Formats: sequence, structure tokens, C-alpha cells
Amino acid sequence: MLLLLFFRISIILLSFHPNGALSAGCITTTSSRTYQRCMTLPTQQASIAWSFHPKNATLDLAFFGSFISPSGWVGWGINPTSPEMTGTRALIAFPDPNTGQIVLLPYILDPNVKLQRGPLLSRPLDLHVTASSAAMYGGRMATIHNGATIQIHATVNLVTNKTKIHFVWNRGLYVQGYSPTIHPTGTDDLSSIATIDVLSGATDGSHTNIIQPLKIAHGVINAVSWGILLPIGAITARYLRQIQSVGPAWFYMHVGVQISAIVLGTVGFGIGIKLGEMSPGRVYGPHRKLGFAAFSLGWLQTLALLFRPKTTNKFRKYWKSYHHFVGYGCVILGVVNCFQGFEVMGEEYSYAKLGYCLCLSTLVGVCIALEVNSWVIFCRKSKEEKLKREGLFGSGSINNSR
Repeated sequence: MLLLLFFRISIILLSFHPNGALSAGCITTTSSRTYQRCMTLPTQQASIAWSFHPKNATLDLAFFGSFISPSGWVGWGINPTSPEMTGTRALIAFPDPNTGQIVLLPYILDPNVKLQRGPLLSRPLDLHVTASSAAMYGGRMATIHNGATIQIHATVNLVTNKTKIHFVWNRGLYVQGYSPTIHPTGTDDLSSIATIDVLSGATDGSHTNIIQPLKIAHGVINAVSWGILLPIGAITARYLRQIQSVGPAWFYMHVGVQISAIVLGTVGFGIGIKLGEMSPGRVYGPHRKLGFAAFSLGWLQTLALLFRPKTTNKFRKYWKSYHHFVGYGCVILGVVNCFQGFEVMGEEYSYAKLGYCLCLSTLVGVCIALEVNSWVIFCRKSKEEKLKREGLFGSGSINNSR
């Protein structure tokens, strides 16, 4: 019942994204011109306004972004081939290190940029950009500070009959000389991509609309399976087997809970693989590696049931050692990866994470109480056995009967 409640509450909390409520509305009029259309972009409170001229395939565009540091940068660009950062032709604005005035320079984001093999250097674009400029929102008196808005204007000649454009935008904290440094790697920063039909104004939203529900399902299913059910299964095996009145029921409970956890975990793992395929260019290294490790150990544990020796077999003790080692390792990896998942989803300070922490702390409290009880019983039995060996335990009752 508690798991079902946690499942439902997690879906509600993860579905609520306060950042979306803070997004500013778009505008079609600037101090220099008026555009035909505008759109609020899905991340970083950014927006664009544009006019498209089909006769000559010319796009007049204004991008509105905000700084996250006085010494940072804001960039916008077009990827001619795919909706990802690598391959983007970008215009990046930042304060000139010598004069402090806003400069706008062209950059090509090739694979070396993603791998950070060297500084990002400005070079001419192979797009036909006929005009470009950048200005602070508010005019010349505006200052660069955290949250300050900048406008990037550009006129681009597009390929004829190609109106679906992959827009990419982002912002960073520092600029080294004239080389922008890597941007933050939060969820919003890795999702700053949109495909827009500049003729109709429609967005390629089917991809984005699917990803968010999949992320929520992936997070909730894995938190319940790897983060809650798996530890519960380990607890039943360690502590319930010591209660004589339970009998062999502890074993069937342990197996049932663990199989339920691994089946749910496999579903969550599969959703994670699909999310990776649908998000090219976004790699969550630690989360991905921990996920593969936990998944592999989980199925090794499950398959080990097929090779479980009988209690009289001489290899039984080796199988038990393997089973304990792999089992506890899988539990630890699963719980750690749940916290990694909260960071990947940008939910480090969310109520969903708080709810999971409460569930986990409850399990830890139960473990401590059962562990203390087990040691009390163990010490009591050891003392009784010692007294029996010394012939003292029960002698008082014998003397009294005489």
C-alpha cells in the first residue's frame, strides 16, 4: 500500500516542473524591427521571433536569451543536419575581455568541442549569414549580470524548400579570452534544442512530448524497483529467516519480492535505453554505467537460482557467498543510481527526492532495529549455550525440584 502511494505521489511530483511556469512570453517587436512570428523555447527562459520570406528563402530572426554570469556567454545556432549540439553553426555573444562591450562571433561546434580536446575557436560559418548583431535588452545603458537578457539578430539564407530548421541554444559561465567554456550539464542545458518549421510555425513536438512521460516513467519505475523493492527483498532474507514461526515462508517472500523488483527494473532499464536512443548527443556517464552494472548484477542473481545447489552439496557455501556478495552489491548500486537519476532529471531538491529519502530512511531504520534485535537474540542464545556447556543453566530448577 505504501509503495502504491509512493508510486502515485512520485508521478505527480515529477510531472510538475516549476521552471516551465517561469518562462517568459515571446515578443514580435524589437527596437529595430517587427517580426511575423514568435515562440517561447522550452528551456532557459529563451524565445525567438522571426520572419521568413519564401521567395528568396531568407530568414530574419531574433533570439532572446539570458546570462547566468557577468563573465559568461549566450549562444544560438542552426544545425543543418540533426537536432543536436555537434555540428551546430553558432553565433555566441559575450563581453569583450578587453573593452567589456558585447561581441558576437561565429563558431562551428564540431565533435572536438564535445570531447573538450581543445579551446573553442571562432571561425567563419559555412551558412550564408548576411547580417548579424547582438545587443543587451534595455539598450546601451544595460549591464551584463546574472539574468540580463540579450538579443541576437541574424539574417540567414536557407536552402530552398527546406523550412524545418534545427535550432540550438545555450549559455555558459565563463569565457577564456575569446573561447567560450563548456556550458552546465543540467537537464535544461542538455535539452536546449528545437525543430521548428519557419514557414508554418509548427514545432516537431512529437519527439519532445514522448520524452518527458518516458523520463517520468523511467524514474518512478526504477526508484520503486531498484531503490525500494530490492532492499526490501534483501531485508526479508536477512532477518525473517531467523524467526522460527515464519518457517520457509521467508524464502518464498524473498524470491517473490526480488523477482518483482527485477522484472520492474528491466522495464525501467528498457525505457532508459530508449531514452538514450531518442536523445542523441546526451550522455549521462555515471548514471548509465551504474545502470548497466546494477542490471547485470540483478540478472546474475536471478539466473543463479537455476544453479542453486542443495543444502547437502559441498559447493553450497560457495554459492551462498556469491549470492550474498552479488546481492548486496546490486542493492548498493541500485540505490546510488537512484540518486544519480534525480540529479540527471534536475530533481535534486524536489519533493519526489524527499519522498524517496523518507522511504529509504524508513527501511534503514527498520534494518537497524532488526539488526539490534538479531544481535540481542544471538548473544542470549550464546550465553545460554555457554551455561549449558558449563552445566549451570537449568541447575537451579533441578535443585528446587529436589
